[in-house]
Amino acid sequence: MTPETDRSNEEVADLVGKLVAPDEADGAERRRLLGRLSKALATSAKNARVSGSGRGRWLADMFVSIAQRLPIRDYETLQEHHYGLTGEQLADDLVRTAAKATTAIGAVGGALAAAEFAAPPLLLSAPAQLVAETLVVAAIEVKLLAELHEVYGVPVQGNGSQRAAAYTMAWSKQRGVNPLTPGSATFALGAAAKTALRNRLMRTLGRHLTTLGPFLTGAIAGGALNRAATKRLAEAVRADLRRQRALPPA
Repeated sequence: MTPETDRSNEEVADLVGKLVAPDEADGAERRRLLGRLSKALATSAKNARVSGSGRGRWLADMFVSIAQRLPIRDYETLQEHHYGLTGEQLADDLVRTAAKATTAIGAVGGALAAAEFAAPPLLLSAPAQLVAETLVVAAIEVKLLAELHEVYGVPVQGNGSQRAAAYTMAWSKQRGVNPLTPGSATFALGAAAKTALRNRLMRTLGRHLTTLGPFLTGAIAGGALNRAATKRLAEAVRADLRRQRALPPA
């Protein structure tokens, strides 16, 4: 990996971190950050000489790097940030916050894509914007998944990289991490896990391609699709974690 690639990857991770942060940015700030992220991703892909089937692998590797830097809050911090809520009420609030964030990103990303659709000479830049939206939405959802594990008392053990790998794998399967299931809490992403992650990211990117329409249709579709997907993920993960809490301690 060249120094230029390292710098562009660092910039990508930093921008995604700002877009995932719990502080609510206004629409103008989100558009500015997504625009910067799109340019940084284009630079990273160029430096990595990404082309053809390698784009999926590059996208997965980029997301693994981002996931390792996501700030996952513990239960006490979550309570503090959500006005002392506990249990199911805290989980409900986390899901509402995440769904609101992915809705906002979808609306902004869809609007950006719609603007490019309306200007044919610039159409080639639209995919970078959709990749940016895909990575941010995936990061928000992985963070939500990880923090739901904290709320339900089923945190994954290990260092930051190991926990990020387990939560990323769980996101690719749209399930919770079950430490009692062999391979579920794997601390390293092998070939099969990376393939699953790549497929999930590409499906998410494919969903965002539907926002590439004229006028406001992109913004409306982007927000609605992201909100529905985030809520669907949360429901599946919470169902898994509720079942685990009924089990005796290992």
